[in-house]
Amino acid sequence: MASAFRLSLKPKVSDSMTHLMVDFSQERQILQTLKFLPVPKAPEIDPVECLVADNSVTVAWRMPEEDNKIDHFILEYRKTNFDGLPRVKDERCWEIIDNIKGTEYTLSGLKFDSKYMNFRVRACNRAVAGEYSDPVTLETKGKISSYLYSMKQNLTSVIIPDFSGILLEEKVKKAKLKEKRTRAGDTAIESGQHYWEVKAQKDCKSYSVGVAYKTLGKFDQLGKTNTSWCIHVNNWLQNTFAAKHNNKVKALDVTVPERIGVFCDFDGGQLSFYDANSKQLLYSFKTKFTQPVLPGFMVWCGGLSLNTGMQVPSAVRTLQKSENGMTGSASSLNNITQ
Repeated sequence: MASAFRLSLKPKVSDSMTHLMVDFSQERQILQTLKFLPVPKAPEIDPVECLVADNSVTVAWRMPEEDNKIDHFILEYRKTNFDGLPRVKDERCWEIIDNIKGTEYTLSGLKFDSKYMNFRVRACNRAVAGEYSDPVTLETKGKISSYLYSMKQNLTSVIIPDFSGILLEEKVKKAKLKEKRTRAGDTAIESGQHYWEVKAQKDCKSYSVGVAYKTLGKFDQLGKTNTSWCIHVNNWLQNTFAAKHNNKVKALDVTVPERIGVFCDFDGGQLSFYDANSKQLLYSFKTKFTQPVLPGFMVWCGGLSLNTGMQVPSAVRTLQKSENGMTGSASSLNNITQ
């Protein structure tokens, strides 16, 4: 072999390869000085501080430890008829309220058409949202039954919000009336305290709102018999506002409110009417109900809007405690002729 091929070739480099290494020490220091926002921890809902009243729910929560990086909270809720922990598969979806800045939020104007409501909340910083809190179930004490018209016969156009779907195939049903007739709700009141509100349409000329026994005939006018109690509003020809029972009339010297709240305490034998906005007492009947009663309505021209699924307002409950012995009672009608 030629001597040229016996030469030994060695690379002129070191074993550490330092001349091929890149120095990232400066970049490492920069990265180490960066502070990333941590994922927020799950809030804790405080059931003691939560409040269900006046068709509103106030939900309160707190963070397990102070975190000044929290930007806002997201509250989610849904209605349910099941007590205890929320079910994975529920018939209703979660409703979302975003961008809550505090640790308390009030849902108002609710219709409690379910027995319970589930709540959960999560905290968010400017980068990411944290885990959900443990869900909490609050009892609404809502009324599952509703007070709806039977729409099978001729009656005034009545607008009824979609509540529980009982007897309603549509959210709004309308019919026309040629003569005055009394219409009763589809669900009897047999015990407890109940509250609903009624609002007349602008073109409504005359209407009555109250309760009656099931024996009341469809051609019997509310307040004309001893089995019905009501207040009557007449906006046609001569404006009148009166309480009626057993064909007796008590004129009411108050302004007719935009919405009338009806409170029925079956066990306590009391039927009271309120200004739904101010909660001013309009009139109160004191009696003893000997059989179940039905919400009753009578309309001539125009229509009524009926809101059900409502809690008894706290202001009404307070007034009831001091209302005993008032002059506005059924007994005061016995000496008044129509």
